[in-house]
Amino acid sequence: MPVLETKNLGIAFGGLQALQDVHFSIEKGEIFGLIGPNGAGKTTVFNLLTNVYVPTEGVISLDGVNIVGKKTYQITQNGIARTFQNIRLFKDISVIDNVKIAMNYQMKYSVLSGIFRLPSYWKEEKAVTERAYELLKVFHLEEHADDLAKNLPYGQQRKLEIARALAANPKVLLLDEPAAGMNPTETKELMETIALIRDKFKVAVLLIEHDMNFVMGICEHIVVLDYGRIIAEGSAEEVRSNPKVIAAYLGGE
Repeated sequence: MPVLETKNLGIAFGGLQALQDVHFSIEKGEIFGLIGPNGAGKTTVFNLLTNVYVPTEGVISLDGVNIVGKKTYQITQNGIARTFQNIRLFKDISVIDNVKIAMNYQMKYSVLSGIFRLPSYWKEEKAVTERAYELLKVFHLEEHADDLAKNLPYGQQRKLEIARALAANPKVLLLDEPAAGMNPTETKELMETIALIRDKFKVAVLLIEHDMNFVMGICEHIVVLDYGRIIAEGSAEEVRSNPKVIAAYLGGE
């Protein structure tokens, strides 16, 4: 069974049909790419998957359960985590606290334990801190654990955002242009990190990215959108050589 699947997914804004009949399935541990020219509907798909928008038609299934209409926090708890085109960190708190915030809903101590700092509170606080630190180590950010997030270089802020998303224990990780603004060295490191994430955490990765070398180099399956419709899908080589894709997006490259 696919970990994430859409069927006949669509949404209209007024009289504008932004997406129509978008269908794909992602297996556990798969790195899956969603590409297309500006305005093709890629971010709209992410917004539907996380209930920022509610589809006007279609089904979104997570582990076989329809999640259309669920609240955003419920979708996160059920197993979908997301990063954004524009980095969204709590920039005036520490790096490690940015990661710990994403684990708040997992903590089970009572309000009373939290107020009076009872042993159950400290036990969970210790476990959360240790797990947050382990996530920072995956991204080589452990030396910056106590630094303010705003003091990290841009590429490291990107990595911190991904670490925070992973802290929610997702089954599916949505990455919206993760390589945006990165230099070639940072981009190469990010590709290696995403592969490591898949292998270490057994999480499926769905990413939007404009860097075609990045997409073609890491994604096992790719769907191409144009004007809100799927025009091609397949492996990197199949997509790269598809005439519709060349005409719509790749510009003959």
